[in-house]
This record gives sequence, structure tokens and C-alpha cells, in this order.
Amino acid sequence: MQKQRFLHLILALAVAGIAVPARALTQDELVAKLQAAGYANVSDVKSTAEGTTAKAMKNGKPVRLVIDSSGQVKEQD
Repeated sequence: MQKQRFLHLILALAVAGIAVPARALTQDELVAKLQAAGYANVSDVKSTAEGTTAKAMKNGKPVRLVIDSSGQVKEQD
């Protein structure tokens, strides 16, 4: 009987973990993540249809970044 309750608890926790969406990064957290990835002078952070966009510098060159909902960073031309 106790084993069955334990299994129900495990199942409930698993379902709750799936049902709770990931928390979005704050702008400060996003800037810190980009700086840790080697980007400098992060600016113009905006939420757009394609994801969060930003401007930054990397290796002395300006880049435009798109960060998707899973946190993947892509450089755009």
C-alpha cells in the first residue's frame, strides 16, 4: 500500500514538472548569459516574433542575435 502511494507521488511530481513552463530569463539574466558566451556591449534587447533579439559585439565585430524560447543563441546577418 505504501509503495503504491509512493508511485502516485512520483507520478504526480513528474506530471507537475511537465505542466510547469520554463521561466523566461530576465533581461539582466539574458545579458549575463550573452556576456558569459563572449558577447560584449549587449544592447537593444527586444522581444519579437522570431524570439528575443539583441545587438552585441563579438571579436570586435557587431552582431545581431536571436535567442529562441529554449535559450539557443543564433547570430544573424
